Amino acid sequence: MAYLGRQPIVGNYQVLDALTATTTDTYALTKGGVAVFPQTPANCIVSLNGVIQAPYDSYTISGSNIVFASALTGSDSIDFITVLGDVLNVGTVSDGTIGLAKLSATGTPSASTYLRGDNTWGAVSVGDNTPSFRVTMSTNPSFANETWTKAPFNTVDWDTDSAFDNTTNYRFTVPSGEAGKYCFICKGGIDNLDVGEFIATAYYINGTIDNHSYNTVWVAKTTNGFGYVNNVFVKELSVGDYVEVYFQHNEGASQNLNSSYTFFGGFKLSGV
Repeated sequence: MAYLGRQPIVGNYQVLDALTATTTDTYALTKGGVAVFPQTPANCIVSLNGVIQAPYDSYTISGSNIVFASALTGSDSIDFITVLGDVLNVGTVSDGTIGLAKLSATGTPSASTYLRGDNTWGAVSVGDNTPSFRVTMSTNPSFANETWTKAPFNTVDWDTDSAFDNTTNYRFTVPSGEAGKYCFICKGGIDNLDVGEFIATAYYINGTIDNHSYNTVWVAKTTNGFGYVNNVFVKELSVGDYVEVYFQHNEGASQNLNSSYTFFGGFKLSGV
């Protein structure tokens, strides 16, 4: 709808019932005999003896009563009292008329944020489980008997945050801002294991074996056969913590770790 001139202002305008001045300062406000409760003196127009009165200075509002600054007399004339409507009452808002600039929420609205219940814009967590990585070996390194030995993972399949050192220390280090719970997975295999011999793996955290991360597989039915071990481990880590994978066996002589069956990977758990 279009308007010529100024668009009408929405409000509950009321000319109140006539009042007769007496020797008092307080008068009940009604409309059609029903009490009216103006929200503030400022949204009333009061005419007394032909003069518009100043709100707060000349009168105040107390519930459904007007209280003049001093008692009136029978010779005074309360000409009219008009209530201009409720404070900030804009009526029914039309569809599509309130934009982001009109919202009082704190933060920055964007395609990747949403309005939270506490009236703030929050970022959407997509839960991409990064950092993540997977590494393997290009050689078959020799491992001494019953000696924990670090696997030299020198080949990177992927490393989302460049957090794995595949040249010197063969370790994953938690990057800045990425502290949290991580899931790690590794596997290793060794030939020439006899019945009663084992292959084991463990995760070392900051250079020290984690006693909860052992996983050992004993060979039960073969002689000079192949044995392998899997190890899944969840650990809460801080920024700068590093994780390495070690293997051990008890075949007797040194044996090679089979690169075709050996890998190390991990990822950060989102939402926990």
